[in-house]
Amino acid sequence: MTVLTDAAARTDVLNRLRRAEGQIRGVQRMIEEGESCLKIGQQFSAVRKALDSTYLRMTLCFMEQELQACMQPDATQKEGLDLMLKDMETMLARMG
Repeated sequence: MTVLTDAAARTDVLNRLRRAEGQIRGVQRMIEEGESCLKIGQQFSAVRKALDSTYLRMTLCFMEQELQACMQPDATQKEGLDLMLKDMETMLARMG
């Protein structure tokens, strides 16, 4: 079993999840208060986007962690790896 060992990445993912949790509570409140389906639907869309973004971040952090463990890159390789992961994040974000 592999865990996310990078403390900054773990904190980032947890903060993103807490924001999504707050959005979900907001949707619940909107339903309880009888808000329009259109507004509720818009909030659902925002929650989905936040969760998709968090999943993407988690996946990229995991990939970076695993690649670094396998490669033990020098500074030049690390820079290339960072660029590759950023490009991958951009490409995957466009697919969503």
